[in-house]
Amino acid sequence: MSEVVAVCTSARTGERKIAQDEIVLRVGHGIEGDAHAGAWHRQVSLLADEAVDALRERGIALAAGDFAENILTRGIDLPVLPVGSVLAVGECLLAVTQIGKECHGDCEIKRRAGMCVMPTCGIFCVVLRGGCVRAGDPISAIGEGELL
Repeated sequence: MSEVVAVCTSARTGERKIAQDEIVLRVGHGIEGDAHAGAWHRQVSLLADEAVDALRERGIALAAGDFAENILTRGIDLPVLPVGSVLAVGECLLAVTQIGKECHGDCEIKRRAGMCVMPTCGIFCVVLRGGCVRAGDPISAIGEGELL
């Protein structure tokens, strides 16, 4: 079963995110209290814990939120999902809007590890149906839909 490993937020952009007990997602906004929320195409970021494991195997201690991801997952291959895919995450629905992103040249993780996984393994979504998401919630791709 694919599941949410952790949910994270930050008050400012350019910072690591901090693990929370739950996050509240709102349609047209993203995550309440997160610096990346707003009316744009990257309201919620997701990253597979398996991608982080590759760096952990190099002896680098990494925690949830260290790549500024909002939702850390396990058991779902996120970067193979096409843009437009719809994900059921707990009670919420998300639509994939972007696969990967350019890594900032001064990324702390890239400097420490020699690489960053967000450019190839992270995905970004908008909220189609809001609600709460917590660690342990199931996550699954349920198809493709039209983006609003």
